[in-house]
Amino acid sequence: MPGQERDLSCDVLVVGSGAGGLSTAITARKAGLDVIVIEKDQYFGGTTAFSGGVLWIPGNRHARDAGVSDSREAARTYLKHETGNHFDDAAIDAFLDAGPRMLDFFERETEAKFILSGYPDYHPDVEGGAQLGRSVTAAPYDARALGDDIRRLRPPLETITFIGMMFNSSNDELKHFFRVTRSLTSAVYVAKRLASHLWDLLLYRRGVKITSGNALAARLAKTALDLRIPLLTATPAQRLIDEGGTVTGAVVSDARGEYRITARRAVVLASGGFPHDTARIARAYPHLARGGEHLSPTPAANTGDGIRMAEQVGGTCDIRFSNASAWMPVSRVPLGERTGVFPHLVDRYKPGVIAVNRQGRRFTNESESYHDVGAAMIADGAGGKETAAWLICDHATIRKYGLGYAKPAPVPVRIFVRNGYLKCAATLRALAEAAGVDADSLEETVRAYNESAVQGIDRAFKRGSTAFNRYLGDAEHQPNPNVAAIGAGPYYALKIIMGDLGTFDGLATDVVGRVLLRDGSAIPGLYAVGNDRASIMGGNYPGAGITLGPIMTFGYITGRHLAGQQA
Repeated sequence: MPGQERDLSCDVLVVGSGAGGLSTAITARKAGLDVIVIEKDQYFGGTTAFSGGVLWIPGNRHARDAGVSDSREAARTYLKHETGNHFDDAAIDAFLDAGPRMLDFFERETEAKFILSGYPDYHPDVEGGAQLGRSVTAAPYDARALGDDIRRLRPPLETITFIGMMFNSSNDELKHFFRVTRSLTSAVYVAKRLASHLWDLLLYRRGVKITSGNALAARLAKTALDLRIPLLTATPAQRLIDEGGTVTGAVVSDARGEYRITARRAVVLASGGFPHDTARIARAYPHLARGGEHLSPTPAANTGDGIRMAEQVGGTCDIRFSNASAWMPVSRVPLGERTGVFPHLVDRYKPGVIAVNRQGRRFTNESESYHDVGAAMIADGAGGKETAAWLICDHATIRKYGLGYAKPAPVPVRIFVRNGYLKCAATLRALAEAAGVDADSLEETVRAYNESAVQGIDRAFKRGSTAFNRYLGDAEHQPNPNVAAIGAGPYYALKIIMGDLGTFDGLATDVVGRVLLRDGSAIPGLYAVGNDRASIMGGNYPGAGITLGPIMTFGYITGRHLAGQQA
């Protein structure tokens, strides 16, 4: 058989190297199992390396140490409200019980370190919602600790860095960059930071002072490599080995051809869900089904391979959530001969920025979460083919905060107008005509918005009314960090369309991750974690980190289960 001389064996074969795959692999290895991780892409880190690196873990020790009051019962009540008809008692209880233990395990036993995040829950005023304490963020990391393997760490998403430099969207460092033209202290800080980063680019061809999900991916990979877990990149799984209904391994390939990896206990699918499976998302996403656009900033390698392989041996992936993905409004960024994707994580929250539809009308609170704004965009576009919106602001606002990929002063704004990323005009009517938006309605929308915005009030959608709204606004802008009137021109418009941060629908599994047949029985030897497994959130987005928190918790649960241990 071709490749037979290269065949490998292990206890557990993990397909995918994001947080789901690596947390499972590390937990199983720490429990004494022999583990191999394979990765389709040339980089390890998966979608995690592009993410904010935030985990939603109610009851975590960082919150307790900070004196934050919370309870398991409150978190459960909140999740019951948020997940609605998709509330799964067994899975939610397992997550709430094991989550804090998972976090303690990784901080005690691995390179992973976390700090308490300032994020409130996304719906903090709902019963059981929290103003603080349930979200933690991966601590910054020096990627040089990876040695030569630094070249295999997925770089951060290009469009949300500044010449490859990373910083958290809400931290003090970013505030220095916003104040660089208004504060000598900030100007000196930025100059030093840029000089250090340029030196790193010269030596390593990438930034090495990494944050967010890039730091989390690096920390988990460093642990896996230190544990001597083979981390085989550019090695996609081609098909599962099915022996009489039991999965016993996979046929994989690399530059030299195909070979087999036998898994004595299990194959664990962690290949990142299906955000780039064009056939499946055409059925799952309502805006695509009616002829709209979708542009995902997730890694292009996430084409649903794990789910397809599971289906070939009887696994099921039904589209049952009304929101099949974590929606993210995005914009297309011209990058020379290429097109980048910018996720709108911060700009929508800033005072003086509003979003309108093609009819020139506002349709939602722009300062709600990306998922909520995305769902509002999809609902607003239900009557036609297009699902899109336009962010509108004046000149003073864009120079202070930037807009999408367009940076604040002192970076020139005209370059983004010349390359077509932004539309710009001296009047709102001319801007509407340039953007293809109804001019009469836009003028009336801005007039009505400004009437109360001058007092910091949004009568239509109540921007700034929750702790979450205010968290990513401008705390120095009072009385409302999310609301300011749109002033004198010139004016700017930026078109945003629908994207995602990863899929919510996925393979049906039991609590410990065993992939289920249609009749509810488990497929022997086959497990799923990460976005290959259906989210316990039921297509909802209760707070920052509700993807990575459960992903790492259930990776920990699955790894312990494979070793015959309780989580």
